[in-house]
Amino acid sequence: MKIKLLLTTLLFTVFAFAQKGTVKGTITDKEMNNEPLPFASVTIKGTTIGANTDEKGTFSLSVPEGNHILMIAFLGYQTVEVPFKIASGETKTIDKALGTAGVQLEDVVLKIETNRQKESALLVEQKKAIEIKQSIGAQELSRKGVSDVATAVTKTTGITKQEGTGNIYVRGLGDRYNSTTMNGLPIPSNDPEKKNIRLDIFPTDIVEYVSIDKVYNGKTSGDFAGGNVDIVSKDYKGKGFLRLDIGSNANTNALAEDNFRLAKGPNSFGFSNPANPKTISTYDFNTLQFEGKTPVAGSFGISGGKSFDIGSESKLSIFATGSFGNEYTSKRDGSAKGSVNGDGSLVNRNFKTFSSMGYTTNTTGLVNVGYKINNNHKVSFNSLFINTSSQVKDEYFGYIADLADAGNGLIRRSEYVKNTLFVNQLLGEHTISDRSKFNWGVAQNNITGDTPDRMYNTLRKNDTGYTIISQSKPDNHRYFQRLKEYETVATASVDYKFNKTSDGDFKGKFTAGYNGRFKNRDFKATQFNFKTFGPYTTTIVDPENLDMFYNQQNLNNGYFEISTFVGNAEIANALDPQKYTGEQIIHGGYLNTEYKFSTKLTAVLGLRAEYISQKVDWKTQLDPVGDKDEFKKTTFLPNLIMKYELNEKQNLRLGMSKTYTLPQFKERALFIYEDVTEVKVGNPDLYPSDNYNLDLKWEMFPKSEELISFTAFGKYILNPINEVTIASSTNDISFVNTGDRGYVAGAEAEFRKLIFQSGENNSKKLTAGINASYMYTTQDLNGPKVDKETRYNVDFTKSKSAFTGASPLLLNADVSFFKEWNNKESNISTTLAYSYFSDRIYALGTNLRGDQVDKAVGTLDFIVKSKINKNLGIGLMAKNILNPKIERVQENNNGDVTLLTYTKGMNLSFNVNYQF
Repeated sequence: MKIKLLLTTLLFTVFAFAQKGTVKGTITDKEMNNEPLPFASVTIKGTTIGANTDEKGTFSLSVPEGNHILMIAFLGYQTVEVPFKIASGETKTIDKALGTAGVQLEDVVLKIETNRQKESALLVEQKKAIEIKQSIGAQELSRKGVSDVATAVTKTTGITKQEGTGNIYVRGLGDRYNSTTMNGLPIPSNDPEKKNIRLDIFPTDIVEYVSIDKVYNGKTSGDFAGGNVDIVSKDYKGKGFLRLDIGSNANTNALAEDNFRLAKGPNSFGFSNPANPKTISTYDFNTLQFEGKTPVAGSFGISGGKSFDIGSESKLSIFATGSFGNEYTSKRDGSAKGSVNGDGSLVNRNFKTFSSMGYTTNTTGLVNVGYKINNNHKVSFNSLFINTSSQVKDEYFGYIADLADAGNGLIRRSEYVKNTLFVNQLLGEHTISDRSKFNWGVAQNNITGDTPDRMYNTLRKNDTGYTIISQSKPDNHRYFQRLKEYETVATASVDYKFNKTSDGDFKGKFTAGYNGRFKNRDFKATQFNFKTFGPYTTTIVDPENLDMFYNQQNLNNGYFEISTFVGNAEIANALDPQKYTGEQIIHGGYLNTEYKFSTKLTAVLGLRAEYISQKVDWKTQLDPVGDKDEFKKTTFLPNLIMKYELNEKQNLRLGMSKTYTLPQFKERALFIYEDVTEVKVGNPDLYPSDNYNLDLKWEMFPKSEELISFTAFGKYILNPINEVTIASSTNDISFVNTGDRGYVAGAEAEFRKLIFQSGENNSKKLTAGINASYMYTTQDLNGPKVDKETRYNVDFTKSKSAFTGASPLLLNADVSFFKEWNNKESNISTTLAYSYFSDRIYALGTNLRGDQVDKAVGTLDFIVKSKINKNLGIGLMAKNILNPKIERVQENNNGDVTLLTYTKGMNLSFNVNYQF
């Protein structure tokens, strides 16, 4: 075969000296308004004659006269063959607008997948784009066994996730420095303490790709320093399909529990939402009992899509998916401590055992409707509904200062949390002429974050059993909270190209745009304290059935009383909740100028102006009368991005910008939030930080599926915000501008390699990837500054510190094998993925105490997925195989003191899918 191909090529070459013609053309994407497809492979079948299309999608080949077949291949598309005949000296033009499955091109039927789900296609976009960004598509998410967006973004360079949450750190910068959007439009948070929504509530079933922008450009909000995560929902193209999924999963720690028990009440689907008690003169509370569970979970889902041609140019595409999944979790082999002095002596609590059992649910529905009016105009509508719930039972047993000095105290906290997110978006894309485009979008986002019940009990174990500890009223309580947030967002932009060249291209482009964000939040919380009176604190109780003590009869008999932060039942407004309301308005306008100075150098210079208004009103136990606070800010944010093409395969990029960081509603409201081992209070004197950002990146694309890149970055932050322990009788934590300045400097590297590819039509391949980042962070810690600017006092242990949440070293690595057979209808892929983060600060040290540090953790996952035939697929995943110990320590001068330890267990899952 090789000899035949060599002889054929030789004959063509010899003959071409005498007679040849030229075939040229442009390859475009019909589904993307005929945008050019750069780097597509165009070859003459059976020869070595070929080339790649340039940035404008054009190609030109010199070929011998005669009959030939032009082969067009684009990353993410199947190969297209176009026969043609050419005469000597003739120039033939072949333009192809590649469409979806079922489109006829000169008797060739194209079968094309949505390219932006593919790793290779996203690499092409990364290479082409002027902006500096990373993307991870549905194909890579599936290959690595990623089930939610929070885990997805940690697979990219320089990003890690906070243990036990869906919150991420981008280049060592946490929640307040990052932002989240969906299809380019902002979405709200479901957590009153956080700026960003928990990314782990977004299943990857709804995702086409996730884009992570770590370099600022003026199109997005200036409240940016770490990065922006944009979740792009699926936009279906292709022939109709219907797919069913079903799966099962289990956690080894949960299976090992002798008696897996959770509170009675919430239903298994996570939609129950009991109302707050209406009075405290009667005992109107749900049961305190627990019930046994079989900790084997499952999932099911259905998705489908179809496209309809309407006339010659119009098309209606519909995609919908609905799914439900649940999971049981368990933290075992644990211990926990409260505050520890600098000499290692204990301040308040030392729990020699700590365990946690949990159950989570996620119900998701997505509808996407796209209407392509013609090749120049498209509108789309996205509606997303997500309901998540979480049940957790935490138990701490050991020493509690002044309450269980003999180490025989038990604190049990059982919490049920329910969040509902509803997003509706309407987007439009319009090509007005070859010079101008108009894009717009509006959205209404509603979120409800409820804690319908949190049960907290403090007990002491004696020789004869357990008794209730009730030294202070909150030692035993029930807590209820509700967050409602309504947000309207709007965006519009106009592109105008200028300086047209002789070949029809444009050297420059203006982009003018507006973003508006209008957010209102209403937060209410009520805590019902159960104060047991002296004679009854020696009553023996059953921890598994506290209803025997807390009931209407014992309330009537005076065993205990019920009160809120306002007071007891005799006060008329005792049921008034703690509350705060927040209103935030942001108007932003920007002008970006893009200019191609040469064939190699392109730059985008932008200026964004923003007006910000934030108001917070509160009435809480810290301020029963109530008060309010407001700040306004007008800021101008210059930004510059430059791209220099060293050659066809290498780019050099530069990014510089100024941004800011806003405090959040909860951080500025004088509100108190209690956990078992810590208490947080708001700071009305908190104010924004200003950030200056610099990035320099080199990237190389050796082959279609390969990438090598190195990035150096730096950030200078004025008046950085941190959580710190303030001077108080209970060592509360608050939010303050801890110093005048902070710095972040680091380097990132990414390497993707196609190790080998073989077999007919490259049916077997082995790929590997690794990305790593190293960061150095430091910030000034200035106690007198805090004392002067706020109502709080802080005594920092050190004058300088690293940023909280910043791991100096982050690492992700994976290796995958893929094989297909049976005419590509059957395949199997296996992936081994490893992630690692080094030690990182959880909380800054104060009052001669050292920093609290989360120790390094490495995780290993193994994923197998197979398509048995064109309809049936299966998957098997084993996650957290190493099951490392999660550990938090306090780094004191005389040695580390362990504050928290546990293991999470290994997660095993199996799923089956069938596509009609």
